[in-house]
Amino acid sequence: MGTPLQPIEAEQVAAFWRRFLATGAVEESESAPVPQAAEPFGDSVELADELLSLVIDGAKRATAGALIDYELEGVTVPTPGTITIATDGAGRPRAVLRTTEVYVAPLSTVSHSFAWDEGEGDRTRAGWLASHEAFFRRYLPSIGVEFDREMATVFERFEVLYTE
Repeated sequence: MGTPLQPIEAEQVAAFWRRFLATGAVEESESAPVPQAAEPFGDSVELADELLSLVIDGAKRATAGALIDYELEGVTVPTPGTITIATDGAGRPRAVLRTTEVYVAPLSTVSHSFAWDEGEGDRTRAGWLASHEAFFRRYLPSIGVEFDREMATVFERFEVLYTE
């Protein structure tokens, strides 16, 4: 599995958010957004750092998660315009993201373009399915859920507003 993720420090997130707002990246006409969450990609320090580097380098502009995970955590599925903060494996805030597209569909229906936009591995649909199946087979039992290739999956595309 890898090294367990570190807790996210609320004070670090608040300071990061203030630095983002100070950049003026949010237009005056927009009401000041509030981040829905501050969290890492993945379930280990190593995976979080690897995926965050893809975000910062520009290859990763999409992510996917099991709908049941949102439901069990009582978290609202993002909608276009949702702002989140991506953290590294040590829990440090590193990027502000804004959701541009979201849809829920079976895992097995991932498109070639979505696999490419997620920016992982060889960026093919086959590679995406193999790596995500391996991840979900490892992760889902930890929350008491059995893997199913037809499971409802939240497919999300995003833009990067700010990084440090």
